[in-house]
Amino acid sequence: MKIAQKITLLFAILSAVIISLLSGFVWYFSNEFAFEDFYKRLEARVNIAAQIKLYEDDNNAVYAKMRNQYLERLPSEQEFIIDPKKATSPIDRELPKTFYKKINTGMMARYRIENHFYAGKYFKTSKGGYIVIISANDPFGFRELEDLQKILIIGFFLSIILSFVVGWKFSDYMLTPLRNIIKSVKKIKAENLHMRLDVKKGSDEMSQLAQTFNNMLNRLETAFETQNNFISNASHELRTPLTVISAEVELAMKHDQHQEYQQKALSRIKDEAERLEHILTSLLGLAQSGFNGKNQPWEEVRMDELLWEIKGSVNQVYPNSSIQIDFSKLPEEESLLTLKVNKNLIKLAISNVVSNACKYSNENVVLIGIESTGKILSIAVTDHGIGIPQTDIQHIFEPFYRASNTNDYKGYGVGLPLSLNIIRLHRGSIAIKSQEGIGTEIKIMLPLIGV
Repeated sequence: MKIAQKITLLFAILSAVIISLLSGFVWYFSNEFAFEDFYKRLEARVNIAAQIKLYEDDNNAVYAKMRNQYLERLPSEQEFIIDPKKATSPIDRELPKTFYKKINTGMMARYRIENHFYAGKYFKTSKGGYIVIISANDPFGFRELEDLQKILIIGFFLSIILSFVVGWKFSDYMLTPLRNIIKSVKKIKAENLHMRLDVKKGSDEMSQLAQTFNNMLNRLETAFETQNNFISNASHELRTPLTVISAEVELAMKHDQHQEYQQKALSRIKDEAERLEHILTSLLGLAQSGFNGKNQPWEEVRMDELLWEIKGSVNQVYPNSSIQIDFSKLPEEESLLTLKVNKNLIKLAISNVVSNACKYSNENVVLIGIESTGKILSIAVTDHGIGIPQTDIQHIFEPFYRASNTNDYKGYGVGLPLSLNIIRLHRGSIAIKSQEGIGTEIKIMLPLIGV
């Protein structure tokens, strides 16, 4: 069943329940109070009949005249004077015992059977006690109730039909934007990921849904472009050393008697093989850093202590580099320096940033600063090296991309993309600020435990 049908059916059911309750209340109170006036007319006649028939008064003749003159006779009106001492009763039918019990308490009793009404009361006179009962028909009130019942029944079914139609129109109107979104999404395929949904002004759920789809399409388009660039760059980077190796092997085979040339060829083959191994290792690390991290070991790590380990590791690769760690902004609480991370991955990410700073700083001082704000722990790596051209900064985290001023430096353009993936895996982010010829600052921001 479609959503529109479900909404329509639910709307009709709710309307039926509400209309049923409303009709029930109307019928109940109409039934309770419709004959109130008629009962009062009967009770007035009971009192007048008792006054005229049971009490000796000089004004009885006047009462009788006024009754005949001003009180119209009700349909099928009958008057009964009952002596409780006599066994026989002049009433045309047997009334319930509850009717007489109420009379015996001195109160006015009422009773109705279909359209025939009874009202009675006990009166005590000097000759003894008597029960006066007046009965009559009320065709108008009963007919009004029957008409009301018919109106309520007809109105109920008409209201259900109307609510069904209104519910269908309402659901169709409310779901039209959703249908438009579905139609637009169906048109979007791998070859036209640039298409976007129309987002109407406002903050309703449909606008939020369309905006969410657009955000998802932005991520998908970026992922597709990144994947295409990655495959293209990876193919190029892998093909280059393989081509060199193949060429050197062919040349070495042609000069099989020339030992010196063979040694040079083998050395070149060894260098290119090492380069190929490094590229494959970097590619593997880049792929692994894209995992969700659920199956990887996570532990609590003091980040200031980890920075000392990173400094020692980088100094082994770049022994002439000068790395200084600034602890002036360290918080006093140890918990503000502790992160729950994959130690090996986070160490690799920060080491890549520090290694790049040492490589491109020409042995100038590389400063590592650490700071905690209570929610975010940030690590800033600042160098005074060659910097990054402004046109290259936006591409610096793309796999295999190298800045235009790094031709004199050995590298593969995989370190920073790998670091970015690892930082994102830890729900963090990286910010970069650089100026060509002056230096670069890369800030790594990671959320603290429980944030």
